[in-house]
Amino acid sequence: MAFDSEPSGISPPVAGILIAVISSFINGSTFVLQKKGILRSRDRGGSYLRDVVWWSGTMSMVIGQIGNFLAYNVAPAVIVTPLGALGVLFGAVLASWILKEHLNILGKLGCVLCCCGSVVLVIHAPKSEAVTSRLELEERLSDPVFVVYALLVVLLLVTLIVRIAPAHGKSNIMVYVAICSLLGSFTVPSSKGLGLAAQDVFGEGPPSGRALVLFLGLLGTLAVSILIQFFFINKALECFSSNMFEAIYYVTFTSTVILASALLFKEWTALTLTDTLAMLCGLTTVCVGVVLLRISQEALVTWKKKEAREKTD
Repeated sequence: MAFDSEPSGISPPVAGILIAVISSFINGSTFVLQKKGILRSRDRGGSYLRDVVWWSGTMSMVIGQIGNFLAYNVAPAVIVTPLGALGVLFGAVLASWILKEHLNILGKLGCVLCCCGSVVLVIHAPKSEAVTSRLELEERLSDPVFVVYALLVVLLLVTLIVRIAPAHGKSNIMVYVAICSLLGSFTVPSSKGLGLAAQDVFGEGPPSGRALVLFLGLLGTLAVSILIQFFFINKALECFSSNMFEAIYYVTFTSTVILASALLFKEWTALTLTDTLAMLCGLTTVCVGVVLLRISQEALVTWKKKEAREKTD
């Protein structure tokens, strides 16, 4: 795909791709630095909230998300989103260097399959219909299909957080991954909706009461979702390797966001047979990659237990 260069400099799509690539590398370092900070604070017997390395990872997350926001505004999402897979691969390399987390051959293959499958899912996902007004957004949010989906997600999140996470979170990586990914069903639509609501709240003329309620509701939903997601990401990093968590999290987060957007913007109506088959292939590839990563994790845990027994003997 070629882009016509502009006399004034780099064309917007090319600039968006460059920003997305840089943001992917920054995002790839996020979990590694946070994990390093958690390990450093654990050795000292203090809180990771006082560790400078952990805070550098947190700032990397903020900068990376700002970069993603800029990239989505100057380049097509179908080009920008697949580049997020670069962060997963870079994170795996960085984790092997900084954290000494070395994936075996199954883990490396699983990581690559997860990235490839996610890219296929994003490329063939139905493109969102343009929502240009607050009234249209309110109509989409009140659609019965999306309301039922949102209620099911909330019910599932409550069950995971209250019942399943305390009992199985530290032994099963999918518990924390599921919580963080399901929250993506609210963070992304809320981010998109805030811009539309803000036009009526802060635009010319007296602000609309309904627009203000919608704006505050979306802002509150976004803030709560991000805070809960941030909390459980760090809970996961305390128990599991950063590169494995990042690979599985990237897959599940991308999948839930695609599903939520498809329901909210009624994108399934434009889904073709070819795209459907391609998405099924991508989903199958992702599932195989996740299974390989799980097998790799179990093998690593078994090896560490065996090594610990040999040291005690």
